[in-house]
Amino acid sequence: MTVFRLARNGPAPGFPHGRPTAPLPDAKSRPAQYSAAVDRLQSIETFVRVAQTQSFAEAARQLRVANSVVTTRVKQLEEFLGAPLFHRSTRVVRLSDMGQAFLRDCTELVGRANDIVDQMRDARGTPSGTLRVHALTGMVLGRFASLLHEFHTTYPDIHLELIVSDAVVDPVKAGVDCALQIFPAASQELVSRPLFPVRRLLCATPAYLEAHGTPATPRELHRHKLGLYSGYPTRDRWTFHHNGEQTTIYLAAALLTNSVHLLREYALEHAGIVCLPTLVAGDAIARGELRVVLAEHQLSSFSLSAVYAGTSRNALKLRLFIEHIATRFTRVPPWDATLIERGMIPAELIEFSRSSG
Repeated sequence: MTVFRLARNGPAPGFPHGRPTAPLPDAKSRPAQYSAAVDRLQSIETFVRVAQTQSFAEAARQLRVANSVVTTRVKQLEEFLGAPLFHRSTRVVRLSDMGQAFLRDCTELVGRANDIVDQMRDARGTPSGTLRVHALTGMVLGRFASLLHEFHTTYPDIHLELIVSDAVVDPVKAGVDCALQIFPAASQELVSRPLFPVRRLLCATPAYLEAHGTPATPRELHRHKLGLYSGYPTRDRWTFHHNGEQTTIYLAAALLTNSVHLLREYALEHAGIVCLPTLVAGDAIARGELRVVLAEHQLSSFSLSAVYAGTSRNALKLRLFIEHIATRFTRVPPWDATLIERGMIPAELIEFSRSSG
């Protein structure tokens, strides 16, 4: 897993949503009632993080506090309520019956409190705070880096933390504001916002095709070594569209992996035919290192979506980030347009994607 942070000075330790615009009063000058309310809200937020991650250590990492702080906050909350919130063992952290009932209201409370703080701070000036985003490795290549640079230039007070891995995550359990992925939302509590189409192509090196032949129909793929991405919703079932007809075939993989980068390298080693998004394979195809196979037989496309918790849908910085991506990638992203202009993929691919994606 890789983590990138784009920020001028980064969030202050202990302030996961960014540094307050005005200093908090010190402990001596705070009214006791104010101090108790703040401490209790912090304890509730800590409880929610532990419940979501099922780990005291992971909750501490996400909140940027010591493990002992998390333990103390949960213990104080349990003492205040007079009942245990978790069943603990050396390996497992489970909610008690009291904890399950308490979590339902606390999750909404914490989300609403964070939204109110963000809205009040944004109303006083430019949008600010920390935004944590998870993205699939294959989706964050060169053009995506320039998009992030544009976003940070436009909103310099928003500190962007980008977590990159090949895993598909639940944004709530992962402790991120949103996840960029091709899978739909896994629960009714999550919202999916489609951003741009992800088009797939079959490709191989010219050397492999010269040695093993070029398939003329999808069914001839059975004769070849295939590299498949396990992250697609239909990883072993491929549906092709050609001249208004649809063909679905089931294929066994010589290599099945959750890394599109490994698939690209597998193809470049002349090992077989692979199925890759144009975002990942486009540069190698444009350079002639990979050749499109069965270009006239179009694979169904997916959408890259921003998946986020419904309780956070009004957070200003999240909305700005999603709109920034959506407005810069049309239904014909630049990596597809380049291949079409050079005649390396048919323009009909785009027409098909408009009607199916």
